[in-house]
Order: sequence, then structure tokens, then C-alpha cells
Amino acid sequence: HQTLLDCYYSCVVLFLAYFVLQVIYARRKYKISPPKTTGHPEFERIFRAQVNCSEYFPIFISLLWVAGIFLHQGVAAACGLLYLYTRFKYFQGYIVAAQGRLGPLYASAWLLWLLLGLAVAGLLAHFLLS
Repeated sequence: HQTLLDCYYSCVVLFLAYFVLQVIYARRKYKISPPKTTGHPEFERIFRAQVNCSEYFPIFISLLWVAGIFLHQGVAAACGLLYLYTRFKYFQGYIVAAQGRLGPLYASAWLLWLLLGLAVAGLLAHFLLS
């Protein structure tokens, strides 16, 4: 029974959609047609923030699922919620200035390490104590 994790998967999809929409709006605002990825500095920051967030989501989802399935859904969900919040703050900070991404970047990296630890602990408990 993984309803909590299923809800998180939906939230992640919504986050990714939000980031993509921001790139679309910036393309229109600064008149930058695909496939171009350069142009106005604000567009470049929005585009880069979206790409950076998208690159880490497969790692995040994998760790979230393993930690939730093998350790505890509630703990994994809490870490997942914090991770989504830090990536949102990362995106917002990056749009304003490249330096604005650093605090949330470190926080989200720390949360990925925490999820990795939870996933490993859950796997060890499952396979060693079974």
C-alpha cells in the first residue's frame, strides 16, 4: 500500500510541469524560439534552473521510492516534501541571480544524501533481517 508515495509522484510531475511552463513563458517573453537555449540572461537562468532540477528528479524519485518501500513511507514523504520545497526555492533563487541557488542547492543535496541513507538502511534491514 503506497498511497503516500503515489501522491508524491503526482506532486513531482506537477513540479516538473511548473518548471517547464516557466521556460515556455520566458521563451515567449524574450522571443527565444526552440531549440535555442541562449539569449537574454534571465531566460538562460530560468532554462538552466529547469534543466538542473529535471536532472536530479530521477535520483530523487528512486531514493524516495526505495526509502518509502523498504523503510518508512512517512519518513520518506517528509524528506520528499522538504526536497521539493528546497528545489522550488532553488528555482526561484536561480531566476533572480545565479548565486541565489546556492543555499537551496546545498539543502537539497543534503536531503538526497539523507534519502540515500534511509534507502540503504531500509534495504539492509529488509535483506539482512528477513
